Amino acid sequence: MLRLLKINALLRAECRILVVRAVRAACSESAEPEKSPDIIHTGIFINNEWEDSSSGGTFCTINPTTEDSLSTIERGNEADIDLAVAAAQKAFEMGSIWRRMDASDRGRLLNRLADLIERDQVHLASLETVNTGKPYAVTIKVDLPLTIKNLRYFAGWADKIHGKTIPADGKFLCYTRHEPVGVCGQIIPWNFPLLMLAWKFGPALAAGNTIVLKPAEQTPLTALYVAELVKEAGFPPGVVNIVPGYGDIGAYLAQHCGVDKIAFTGSTKVGREIKVTAGETNLKRVTLELGGKSPLIVLNDADMRYAVEMAHFGVFFNMGQCCCAGSRTFVQDDIYDEFVERSVKRAKKRRLGDPFDEDTEQGPQISEKQMNRILELIETGKEEGAELLTGGRRANGPGYFIEPTVFANVEDNMTIAREEIFGPVQQILRFEELDEVVERANDSVYGLAASVFTKDLDKANYIVNGLRAGTVWVNTYNELGAQTPFGGYRMSGHGRENSEYALRNYTEIKSVIVRLREKNPSSRPCS
Repeated sequence: MLRLLKINALLRAECRILVVRAVRAACSESAEPEKSPDIIHTGIFINNEWEDSSSGGTFCTINPTTEDSLSTIERGNEADIDLAVAAAQKAFEMGSIWRRMDASDRGRLLNRLADLIERDQVHLASLETVNTGKPYAVTIKVDLPLTIKNLRYFAGWADKIHGKTIPADGKFLCYTRHEPVGVCGQIIPWNFPLLMLAWKFGPALAAGNTIVLKPAEQTPLTALYVAELVKEAGFPPGVVNIVPGYGDIGAYLAQHCGVDKIAFTGSTKVGREIKVTAGETNLKRVTLELGGKSPLIVLNDADMRYAVEMAHFGVFFNMGQCCCAGSRTFVQDDIYDEFVERSVKRAKKRRLGDPFDEDTEQGPQISEKQMNRILELIETGKEEGAELLTGGRRANGPGYFIEPTVFANVEDNMTIAREEIFGPVQQILRFEELDEVVERANDSVYGLAASVFTKDLDKANYIVNGLRAGTVWVNTYNELGAQTPFGGYRMSGHGRENSEYALRNYTEIKSVIVRLREKNPSSRPCS
């Protein structure tokens, strides 16, 4: 009887999922957002099955716009990570379905996953909006398309990852094989949860690895929904495993001896800890995409209106919660005052509010903790002598909203010019000469991104060559795609996301050297 009851419960759950999928397919056609999206998947995903936490622990995920609880999520612990790693190891064994699968079939599975995300994009965009607070117009028009394109891009790479034939000395055949690393632990942040998942999944799965992913505790909802799509797409059990939880299990995943590679996107502080932890165990591969304090340089011949708008976008996009945000705006002396005046006017026009309102430009910060940290840094800027021209306060009403904030007359040694704020705070600095601004722009522990605005390409190229940053934009900002490598110099991390370069993070190079058979001396040449 108990078994029958369990079977009936499973059937009811499956029927519910089928109904929800049908509704979502219809919603995708109309493109109307789900302002209160149904949250079905809240568990731990191991071996294509949903599990409860082995400890019985749970945690709440919050809507930062309303400060209300959205759902209760199973909280993974070390035992759950052990189970997930074991599942990933088994799926990676030489005789497994995944290892025997043709590379082109791996590509088809990734394309199928992209198809399913595209089918359910309205629901996923709605989940992302309620869980992060970012405007729905951004999640549906930016995050979802980039996520889908990224998976399709790496799907195309799956059967094109190959080695070379090497002209070795002597009577030997030498060739290389590019093989998967193995079990990959992946830890993603809360600012772009779905897109960061795709950045990690794409190259890892295209190369034939298996995955244990830990989403940020603030934003687990889209990752858990995608887990069900992974199963629906037809990925074998154990290839993708997702364990929600706090930083303790991220640290445990990083040091786990069953993990062959760890990929982390997040703060520089945590990235340094992960690198040390990983090195102390099995010297696993580590790639890190960390923080930044990116310079945005405006020369006096730039298109003023355009430069002001792009500088505004460069720092305020996604509520300032971008690792590559152009948070140090360097403006040449001749145009400084006008640039500042226009920037303040633009910031005052920025519309805060309901993320589902199509006119909203800025939602809340991700959490109360993050909001308070930003407000503290704003106060530090005022105390150290920067000139606050607009904003600087928490906005009225519920939610973790901060007014768009602009500082002028900022000096290089001020805390707000040195530390990553990760919020809607623009700091505008003055410079005179090109060599001066290059030196000051490079005077940072970070080196993630930079940009320059000018009509003179000679000056642009001079500055580009001098900047120490992984990405440098000219007359644009935040232009990223699956084809363009992204990563940092110095304490902004190492390794590259996106593009062919990302595949290097997820492959080992094996040299195969074959001794050729000696030619039979009695054999006669062809006549």
